[in-house]
Amino acid sequence: MDLKGRHFLTLKDYTPEEISYLLELSAELKEKKKKGILVDTLRGKNVALIFEKSSTRTRCSFEVAAHDLGMGTTYLDPSGSQIGKKESIEDTAVVLGSMFEGIEYRGYGQEIVEELAKYAGVPVWNGLTNEYHPTQMLADMLTIQENFGKLKGIKLVYLGDARYNMGNSYMVACAKMGMDFVACAPKKYFPSPELVEQCQEYAKASGATITLTEDVMEGTKGADVVCTDVWVSMGEPDEVWEERIHELTPYKVTKEVMQNAGEKSIFLHCLPSFHDLKTKIGKVIGDRFGITEMEVTDEVFQSEQSKVFQEAENRMHTIKAVMAATLGA
Repeated sequence: MDLKGRHFLTLKDYTPEEISYLLELSAELKEKKKKGILVDTLRGKNVALIFEKSSTRTRCSFEVAAHDLGMGTTYLDPSGSQIGKKESIEDTAVVLGSMFEGIEYRGYGQEIVEELAKYAGVPVWNGLTNEYHPTQMLADMLTIQENFGKLKGIKLVYLGDARYNMGNSYMVACAKMGMDFVACAPKKYFPSPELVEQCQEYAKASGATITLTEDVMEGTKGADVVCTDVWVSMGEPDEVWEERIHELTPYKVTKEVMQNAGEKSIFLHCLPSFHDLKTKIGKVIGDRFGITEMEVTDEVFQSEQSKVFQEAENRMHTIKAVMAATLGA
């Protein structure tokens, strides 16, 4: 399958067959990595990594994947780039596109990565925006495939705030791949009606189902995969923390939730996770609100059902597949 020259901005742009191909390529590249087989077929090429939001897994995944493919990387954090400040996104895209064979962007609105793609003249990859997180979805789909041997017919439940990148992206991925998606949250935290309607069209073609529910036990009953994400982004005001903790605590992933899903179910989280007080932020939250965990209990996070570290490793293998496919390795 020829994906050379394609952008990777959201899975809405890819067919189920193309997504399956990327997953197959990811698995192949992962196996070669484990066997020590070199795949440095893009030697001499260079990619720019723009990070307006910092990251551990996304940055490391892109850098290691690029180096494995033989490429050089240039990392641009907010202090190292003038994008949107002294230089327009259009001008930045043209300049970087003349120097690099590919550009990754992790930051804010989806419109930014879309504009970069419009003017860059080289493949642009979405490392995360407010609205979508497609590289994370490939990692999660690969993890699910490795644990269940399939995607079609798998029931995936997302608990928490389903309005933004993770909830949106899970719904798109499931609808495309014939999986049963459940958003389990208070009604105000459901995905937008427009995106739900669009995903329902994908679901008609794939045999998927889409369910929005406020009932945790009903929503997670018989789930194969239970997912969540942090409830609050850093920098948001205190009243947002209080509101989210109050409204979303009933949607915490607990031992009871996982038992309701079933003993064969797995737990996924894109990380980082507030499952204990071992981080500075976690300690601040604990002191301020008198809690020891937020979106998932430490008991679930550390359990055998938790596949979060397998999922985290798969970020690198799937990102490598995206770059290899779109740059024509």
